[in-house]
Amino acid sequence: MIIMINGTFGSGKTSAANMLQSLISNSMIYDPEEIGYMLRNIINEETRFEEERTDDFQDLELWRILTVKTAHELMNKYKKHLIVPMTIYKADHFEYILNGFKSFDQDVFHFCLIASEDTIKKRIEERGDQFGTWYQTHTEAGLLAFRDSRFPEHIETDHIGTEEVVRLILNKTVKSNVWRV
Repeated sequence: MIIMINGTFGSGKTSAANMLQSLISNSMIYDPEEIGYMLRNIINEETRFEEERTDDFQDLELWRILTVKTAHELMNKYKKHLIVPMTIYKADHFEYILNGFKSFDQDVFHFCLIASEDTIKKRIEERGDQFGTWYQTHTEAGLLAFRDSRFPEHIETDHIGTEEVVRLILNKTVKSNVWRV
């Protein structure tokens, strides 16, 4: 089983993923952002193709390929359910990864955590980050993109806590035999 937890920065993905991992037996968190950091360190600007020369490592084709292949290898090797917290709002990137996951696991669930821009800004600043131009641009783009029908399973997090988010996800995904609670 793969549970994708999507949404803008500050929507509660990491908190929900951590709680889910503690409640779903035989599960692990797989954060594709780590692959992005690695690739950003390896592939310098001059090496990148023109369309990959952005401030977003998700625009690296190799990121999408390795995100899917790494998930597949993790599941093959460790036989664990994957919980994948990651903001993916660009349609082609999302479709590639979702379809890639579905190519090797029949139980792929996608949830999109959403919150208002005010809530997102507050959460980002509470964790010690500045809600600067980069966050502003990506938050606005994400909020707009997540209205698209390819992201149908929304969980609004403005007025509910992590426990409620996790309860909603568990109710739609997990068979009772994998729960720890």
